[in-house]
Amino acid sequence: MASEAITYATMTWQEQLPVLQVLVPFVAAPLLVTIGHKGLAWPLTMLASAISLIVSALLLAQVIDGSVISYRLGGWAPPLGIEYRVDAANAFVLFLVSAIATLVLAYARASVAAEIPREKHTLFYTAFLLCLTGLLGVTITGDAFNVFVFLEISSLSTYVLIAEGAHRDKRALTAAYDYLIMGTIGATFFVIGIGFLYMATGTLNIADLAERLSTQTDSRTVRAGFAFVVVGIGLKVAIYPLHLWLPRAYTFAPSVVSVFLAATATKVAIYVLLRFMFTVFKPAFLFELQTLEFIILPFAVIAMFAASFIAIFQSDFKRLLAYSSIAQIGYMLLGIAFLSSTGLTATIVHLFNHGITKAALFMAVGAYALRAGGSFMDNIAGAGRTMPWTSAAVVIAGLSLIGVPGTAGFISKWVLVQAALEKGWWPVAILIVASSLLAVIYVWKVIEALYLAKPLEGGATREAPLSMVIPTWIAALASIWFGFSTGVTLEAAEAAANGLMNGVR
Repeated sequence: MASEAITYATMTWQEQLPVLQVLVPFVAAPLLVTIGHKGLAWPLTMLASAISLIVSALLLAQVIDGSVISYRLGGWAPPLGIEYRVDAANAFVLFLVSAIATLVLAYARASVAAEIPREKHTLFYTAFLLCLTGLLGVTITGDAFNVFVFLEISSLSTYVLIAEGAHRDKRALTAAYDYLIMGTIGATFFVIGIGFLYMATGTLNIADLAERLSTQTDSRTVRAGFAFVVVGIGLKVAIYPLHLWLPRAYTFAPSVVSVFLAATATKVAIYVLLRFMFTVFKPAFLFELQTLEFIILPFAVIAMFAASFIAIFQSDFKRLLAYSSIAQIGYMLLGIAFLSSTGLTATIVHLFNHGITKAALFMAVGAYALRAGGSFMDNIAGAGRTMPWTSAAVVIAGLSLIGVPGTAGFISKWVLVQAALEKGWWPVAILIVASSLLAVIYVWKVIEALYLAKPLEGGATREAPLSMVIPTWIAALASIWFGFSTGVTLEAAEAAANGLMNGVR
């Protein structure tokens, strides 16, 4: 256990923040069903999410200096008791998830009203809160088996949320089913890996696991556990070539669900991968196995190019963004593969920057779906003139996706190139730049449809509601703001990266 940890058991409400982070949305979910009032579903969900955002901001402020908070559930000390443990790495992710959830819910009201039958609104928002609970729980828990439990809570609710898209397109059902099968396989692999680690150490507490595994790096049981955990989480991350569930899930889910999942779900999975690779198994173990250099790095580079090439040829804006997400996951994995503080900083800051950028783009897609009846290039043709505010936000977020200087996306890729040059891997640095040029092609394809194509009959004729435009612009402007004001994001990412590289939790 880390000696510098601040231990919270049962004290003042300020010191209950770690458990409130998960408890608020978790309690709000059944409360919605109990009340059963459709008119209260959205306000209560929005309130719970906003409280989670405030809690995550307070937690981040406490640990950004490198401190660690240990919260003992029920007052039982770890490793026997379950522990919530907060450091810079997971506080950063907690803030991202709760901020995106709050922004998405501000955007959701008009979109959900158009895409989900009114009688299902209460259950829809209940599933959303359970998904949020699962993602926050996965991020904050200090217990390996709890990671699996919360992962299943988020996954099961996600399958339901994706299937809700069947009201507009029946293919959402097969997309949800495909995700269910792949997600179940991933979860099974992950829990088998946890079983192997428990067999080798007799503990499930992450900090205790790290301490006990440090003397068992030659154990075949430990190495088998490592392999199962990486493959299991790899499916959740959508590591190439374990990504096949993602494009259909993002494409056919309701617009609100696509926004939330694209901005948060894979980011939380990346965090879990980081936590197990660098806290549980330690960098020295990764150096010894050379897993990152010979497996993760090649697949990361392939994803950067293959997914970008596929995105170029998509005729559906939503599906284009889905394949773009797979390419961006490649950048995050590449940062991990460098096995350096700079590389991890690039991964963590890109995790945040890509989250806000994709949130803006998918929210714009939802606006087009509402006004133009779909997200195909034919549907959005000429929308730059009929939906000028939404389309301008697409241009800004698109520039961030490419990595144009002055945007958040540029900061991520700049730090990633620095990490490559630090290692002396200049060919990889060139590949990073080259793959970014592919993003220029598919982003230009969208801009061309919006501003240069002739509108088709039945296309968008008026701007989206302000309740959708304002959150879209908040996310778009955030991608500019964090391109110039990098203090908070880079400081938090560097603190998280240094903690992970030192194997401290």
